[in-house]
Amino acid sequence: MIFVTVGTHEQPFRRLVEYMDNWASEHDEEVLIQAGYTDYRAKYAKIKKFLPREEMAKCISQARIVITHGGPACYSEVLRAGKVPVVVPRSKKFGEQYDDHQIEIGREFKKRNNILFVEDIDTLSETIEHYDELSKKLDPSACHSNNDEFCAHLNKIVDQMLK
Repeated sequence: MIFVTVGTHEQPFRRLVEYMDNWASEHDEEVLIQAGYTDYRAKYAKIKKFLPREEMAKCISQARIVITHGGPACYSEVLRAGKVPVVVPRSKKFGEQYDDHQIEIGREFKKRNNILFVEDIDTLSETIEHYDELSKKLDPSACHSNNDEFCAHLNKIVDQMLK
């Protein structure tokens, strides 16, 4: 199964949703799309507008490939699950976002060798086709959270201030 998520951003991401529905028409693999505010009737893929957090985690876990929009929180969740996400950023020029921060951030993550970054949606099918060999070259564990270290450091600062 391929799981596609466009997150909960209020602007639609029809370009990705429609692309993956068309991809599903030509391939014998289930495609489940969390479409958010994208108003699109799929003919071949399964679409759900929103999913509870537990169901999202289950979909990520069960999917052979997870394709996400360019929201770093979304693909970081895929990385924490030990998978290499395929990241397709929203673009300002298509009216999918108010600026191109998803492209800028995605390029930085790509440099860390832990995501498959697809700026040109016309190459998405090729990335899916070669996912196994491409993802072997990357390390999803290279993206780890510094939250625990940050909180410990902050606690020390607060403790010192309160003395």
